[in-house]
Amino acid sequence: MKILLHVCCGPCLIYPLKRLNDQGFKVKGFYYNPNIYPIDEYNRRKVAVIDLSKGLQFEVTCPDYLPSEFSQAIDTNVHAPGRCVSCWKLRLQKTALHAKENGFDAFSSTLLVSPYQNQELLKQLGSQVAKEAGIDFYYEDFRVGFRQAHEEARSKGVYCQKYCGCSYSELERHIKIKK
Repeated sequence: MKILLHVCCGPCLIYPLKRLNDQGFKVKGFYYNPNIYPIDEYNRRKVAVIDLSKGLQFEVTCPDYLPSEFSQAIDTNVHAPGRCVSCWKLRLQKTALHAKENGFDAFSSTLLVSPYQNQELLKQLGSQVAKEAGIDFYYEDFRVGFRQAHEEARSKGVYCQKYCGCSYSELERHIKIKK
């Protein structure tokens, strides 16, 4: 089965890719993250994904960086968790459409590895998007491999970011640090 895996970052790619490969899936990546701000951060994460994918012999498609798509998706809903839901849905929709248009059987996301994301909501959004796009959503709770994958990423020198990606999450991180 061919599966398109939405990739949010290098460290979060490691475990889901291993699991999917171990299960016999033919996996390709889709690095679509218009939420990441600023562009330097976006590029650091993109380079980390590309470099890691070369070592893993894993093909990744990187569509153009269009932060306006993120802004339009969240509209005026800049507070978590509402903005996060809109962001996840946008990235899952783009992944599903790319998968459908390019002959994949299903799609999934490395967002499912993060203990910081709402797993149940991601599962619901993935299923909803899949139904709308006419393609299967592969759900697996990958969180069990999060810590080990991040340790592996650090040991390999893979860039590990300090915030989710958008300017709002970066601001929230700094506010939390000050408290």
